[in-house]
Amino acid sequence: MRIRDFAARSRRAGPRTADLLIALLVQAAVTMPFVVPRAPELPDATWTAYGLTTLMVLPLAVRRRAPVAVLLAVLAAGAVYRFTIDGPGQPLPYTGLVAFYTVAELSSPPKRIAVAALTGLGVLVSVGLDSDALRELLFSLFVFAAAYAFGRLAVTRKAYLRAVEDRARQLELTHRIEAEQAAARERARIAREMHDILSHAVSLMIVQAEAGPVAVRTAPERAEAAFDAISETGRDAMVQLRGMLGVLREDEGSPGAPREPQPSLAGLPALVERVRGSGLAVSYEVTGMPRPPGLAVEAAVHRIVQEALTNVVRHADAAAARVHLDHGPGVLALTVTDDGRGSRGGPGLGLVGIRERAAAHGGTAVTGPGPGGRGFRVGVTIPHPRPRPEPEPERRTGVES
Repeated sequence: MRIRDFAARSRRAGPRTADLLIALLVQAAVTMPFVVPRAPELPDATWTAYGLTTLMVLPLAVRRRAPVAVLLAVLAAGAVYRFTIDGPGQPLPYTGLVAFYTVAELSSPPKRIAVAALTGLGVLVSVGLDSDALRELLFSLFVFAAAYAFGRLAVTRKAYLRAVEDRARQLELTHRIEAEQAAARERARIAREMHDILSHAVSLMIVQAEAGPVAVRTAPERAEAAFDAISETGRDAMVQLRGMLGVLREDEGSPGAPREPQPSLAGLPALVERVRGSGLAVSYEVTGMPRPPGLAVEAAVHRIVQEALTNVVRHADAAAARVHLDHGPGVLALTVTDDGRGSRGGPGLGLVGIRERAAAHGGTAVTGPGPGGRGFRVGVTIPHPRPRPEPEPERRTGVES
């Protein structure tokens, strides 16, 4: 556990500090033969021998800067120690192994091959001059080959860690982009909902309020109905806004918060009736075989009708409008027409929202002059979702008892 903690602290400390710590660790290892008691027949442990041993360790402190030069310096110092000083030997060539490991980890392939051949030759010469024993030769070649293998494994491990980190960063970036896109889509959806609710309610209230003073002088009963319509429209808008804000405020800690139902096709007659109360003669017709298109599609169609009628009230100066909903084979078609003054300039937010709602469900929206070039027409087609195939019943084989 302590060795693992030491390695982790070395990685955090930086390459230079790690190299210095490794050099100190190797220095402690080569010092042991000089401090343990020695047999009388063995060579004396002199300060000269210890100084030359320390000189072999010092290059390890800069091993990353020039791996090949450090290995050559270590081998040269070892040769001087071997042939000039009869000092204590080492159980393992620690300095040479660390330097050879560094060459295998950091040097290019040509340098690694040349250094490996030179090191193998040096091992053969050293063992031949020392004991000329096959066992010692094989052991020396094995430990240097192991140092080389560990150096290459370190390269593979670093490449793997970099790939994992790059993948993690890429996934984090992808998740962040997806979250931002989801937030943008949700903001756009909320903006459309707020626009449809407020634009529809305020438009009806303005029309009723403008008609109120005239009705007070000519038909008081109509004025009272106009004010009632203003009040009802305002309350309906408040209910819808309160429901939307409640959903926005709702968090995971309050799953039981009340929710208002989404607008649906069943609410279109009431919507048409509210608009009719503003003085616009609105007709509503449904054809075909009704087929539930799904809650999301129903809400989108409801909002499209709401926005289209709001545009008629605000901009068309029309006397009548018609809402036609056709449940055709595989497609839901909606048409809203009026007899007003036709095109009302460039596309505003309302028409853009209609196209976005239709496209969100795989449909299309077309706007332009009405039949015969009179008035304005909004046509929307949304395909019915394909029914999911029912799972086939399991077939049983064999004889039941």
